[in-house]
Amino acid sequence: MATQEHEDAAVHAAMVAADADRWDGGQPCTFSALLDYWGHQVAGVEEGYAWCLDDFDYEIWCRTRLARVWPLLPPQFRSARQPVLDELDGRFRAATIAWPGRGGEEQWWLWRFPRLLGIEPGDSYDGGWPAGWVRMPFPKPDAVRVIV
Repeated sequence: MATQEHEDAAVHAAMVAADADRWDGGQPCTFSALLDYWGHQVAGVEEGYAWCLDDFDYEIWCRTRLARVWPLLPPQFRSARQPVLDELDGRFRAATIAWPGRGGEEQWWLWRFPRLLGIEPGDSYDGGWPAGWVRMPFPKPDAVRVIV
């Protein structure tokens, strides 16, 4: 078996072992597709997140799957992709704010929220959290901007 075939088989085995080889609907998922999905989520947060907290929590699931599969990947494969993951993570950190009192967590992305939140035209807004975010356990920080 050629080196590329060995690597592909090892990456697939890592995805299966991490339970990351299927999308929620059951369709097959590759590592590249998972990393691309994280990039798509990061770009959406950078542009201004227009959905609710529950949707945000759901959409960043891909970063948790990346964290599960990462240590199982072949070292050369991992090191070749580390710059891409680092860049995406850096962009996500820049586009989000850490929860007050949280930090240094192993799954740090779960304890961040967008700096820029969008609301639908016509939705009421009183200057605090938008409707889909009102269950946040702290007041909206000044660093969070809400756009209509």
